[in-house]
Amino acid sequence: MTIPTNNAIQLGNLMCAVTEEVLWSPARQWVRNQLPATTLLCRVGSGQATYHRFDPRLKQHQITYGKRMIMDKHQPDAVGGWLSGREIRQREYFGGTVTTLNLLAHTCCHEFAHLLQHVSGQRYRGSVHNQHFYRILDELHASGGAEAARRHLAIQAEKAGLSVPDDPIEAPDTRQLIANWTIGDAVSFGAGKRELEGRIIRVNRKTCTVEGTGRSRGLRYRVPLVLLRALAD
Repeated sequence: MTIPTNNAIQLGNLMCAVTEEVLWSPARQWVRNQLPATTLLCRVGSGQATYHRFDPRLKQHQITYGKRMIMDKHQPDAVGGWLSGREIRQREYFGGTVTTLNLLAHTCCHEFAHLLQHVSGQRYRGSVHNQHFYRILDELHASGGAEAARRHLAIQAEKAGLSVPDDPIEAPDTRQLIANWTIGDAVSFGAGKRELEGRIIRVNRKTCTVEGTGRSRGLRYRVPLVLLRALAD
């Protein structure tokens, strides 16, 4: 299922509202006890990039939800490339069921967990999705915060006349994914400024070993099959 760009932007704005009203509101005073006058700005970005960052000059946390990320999470073939889907299945969030609604609600929780991780001083260069991060994310789900975010997003989307599918999305067939790639294929992975290119030098059970080309020349990566995209030679 594909959705119009304007619908994705509207859903992004609803995700911002969910983050601010359901997740930020009860945590705001605790955050400000650590650093007074701290604020949160949520916005919808024009690309895929979805992230949290902190501006120490403004004392402002910023969460961006990428418009194209929202569009991707409406397309079953694209869902496998996002960490949120793997987290839902592997950590059994929302009962381990991947749906577009669950993906978008969980994305709000994922980025907000990064905010809490930063405030706690447990976000390090090269160690972002660490044990402390997942303790926070697990707690957001166990405490009912994630379910509240999911429910609020569903209600507000319905009021706005926006359809957010809640039908289960099946996990990708690993055998079929393996069949898509052979040694020597030119591929890309990542998004935006973090997009990288290379050639496959080994096809494994769940990943491909990719030798970087261009600005990544000389580096090697083990890339999950679902994250690879074909490049024309």
